[in-house]
Amino acid sequence: MKIVFIGSAHPLRGGIATFVERMSAVMQEMGHEVTIYSFSLQYPNFLFPGTTQYTDEPAPKGLKIKTVINSVNPFNWLKVGNMIRDESPDLVILKYWIPFMGPSYGTILRRVRQNKHTKVVTIVDNMIPHEKRPGDTQFTNYFIKAVDGFVAMSERVLNDIRSLSEKPSFFSPHPVYDNFGVSMSKEEACKLLKLDPSKKYMLFFGFIRDYKGLDILLHAMGDERIKQAGIQLVVAGEYYSKTAPAEHQRIIAENGTAENIHLFTDFIPNSEVSRFFSVADVVVQPYKDATASGITQVAYNFEKPMIVTNVGGLPEVVPDGKVGFVADPNPKAIADAILKFYTPNSLPNLHENLLQEKKKYAWETFIDVVLNAAK
Repeated sequence: MKIVFIGSAHPLRGGIATFVERMSAVMQEMGHEVTIYSFSLQYPNFLFPGTTQYTDEPAPKGLKIKTVINSVNPFNWLKVGNMIRDESPDLVILKYWIPFMGPSYGTILRRVRQNKHTKVVTIVDNMIPHEKRPGDTQFTNYFIKAVDGFVAMSERVLNDIRSLSEKPSFFSPHPVYDNFGVSMSKEEACKLLKLDPSKKYMLFFGFIRDYKGLDILLHAMGDERIKQAGIQLVVAGEYYSKTAPAEHQRIIAENGTAENIHLFTDFIPNSEVSRFFSVADVVVQPYKDATASGITQVAYNFEKPMIVTNVGGLPEVVPDGKVGFVADPNPKAIADAILKFYTPNSLPNLHENLLQEKKKYAWETFIDVVLNAAK
């Protein structure tokens, strides 16, 4: 098929770009012709919570990326829509994660559909956002009307889609992120991160936003049982909250846990992801709210067990007692799960179970669902 993928891509950084680039590469390996339409302006700077939207890493090889979409310029939306319309692709795939993109996406797609040929399928991270803003409902409804079908990566998002639209919608879990290199030894990873390889390390990874519950995990680290067990926490990811850094430092100081918590709060480039997962015994996702999470699929890639909270789609992909533990989103429950994890033989056949679960999340399986949604 001739496919246009609309979403973030190099030189933009982050999980959306990683997803779009990896899926496009696999579709090309499957024999499809793929062009990515990315953003010349994704967010105005005053709306972006991080330090920069761009990566210094080299562009992915073998991908055709057109950096043309301006998310706030309606004249640009018409121009881009006409460009894609005239290319007459068989399918347009979009990544939808925030209502802010609704006006630009909706307008582009209305122009594209004028060719009476192109089908439109959107992969939905969140149909109802974690952090609500004025205009969310109107922007999302405008976008929905220009789409033929939807693919959700959690049952919760699938239900959200079906509450808003009767158009075909399907579920397929987030595929494994297999593009961050291979594991290294714990000793090698500790050397790179200047950590003591004799210690026990948990990992919190990814952009730090309020709904991801790092504050809950920091409170759990103050549990006397955790302190006595000598368990350490590595936090790796850039803050996407202005108030959280001071709040987190306050929690650490109150609990006296500064020596047990290692903060790496700059943006983590793809080339450095392996070292953080290689140092970890377990990956912890103490989210207060969730749909699907790419972090679970990075953990599966590195065959790491997980402790997740019982919210959104997280328990769907982390079977309790098989590849990790599911806990309620509060400090006591998370501390209990951590201590249970570090109890010998609490997860029998762990490695075999991780390998078995990992097989469920192949990119080819996910892509087949997306293509079927276009029929």
